[in-house]
Amino acid sequence: MGSKDDAPVGAANGNGETAQPSLNVLAQYVKDLSFESPGAPNSLRGRDKAPGIAINVNVNANPLSDKQFDVNLTLNAKASFDQEVLFNVELVYGGVFAIAGFPQEHMLPILFIECPRLLFPFARQIIAEATRNGGFPPLMLDPIDFAQMFQQKLAEDQAASKVKVS
Repeated sequence: MGSKDDAPVGAANGNGETAQPSLNVLAQYVKDLSFESPGAPNSLRGRDKAPGIAINVNVNANPLSDKQFDVNLTLNAKASFDQEVLFNVELVYGGVFAIAGFPQEHMLPILFIECPRLLFPFARQIIAEATRNGGFPPLMLDPIDFAQMFQQKLAEDQAASKVKVS
C-alpha cells in the first residue's frame, strides 16, 4: 500500500487517470527594446583595449489566469570606455506560458528558472543583433544561471524579512 507521498504528480482527470504536468509557451514578444549610442560616430572608432560592459538581469512573472502566466526577462547592457558610454541596450522580452499539473511548491521555480531559461536564447539573439546594428561587434551574452539567481533572490528576501521582524 503506497503512502500519500507516492501518488503521482498532477491532477486527476475525469477517467481517474493523472494528467501529466505541462509547460507550454503560448507567445513570445518584445515588450521594450532600446539601443542608445550617445557618442556615435566617435564611439565607433577602434580601441586598443576592450570596453567595460555591465550587464543586469531581472525576471518578473504575473498571473494572467489560473494556468497562464506572463514572464518578463529584462536585460540591460552598458558598454563604456573610460567615462564615455559607447552603448546602452535594454530589452524586456516576454513570454506567455500555460502551466498545469505541477504542485504549488514548484510554481515559483518554474516561473523564475524554467520560463526565463526558455526565453533567454531569443533575448540573447535580439541583444546581439541590436549591438551589431548599432555598429559594434555583436554582444553575445554568456548563459545565465537562473537557478542561482532564484536562490540568491530567496536568500535576500529571507534576510530582509528577518531584518523587518527584529
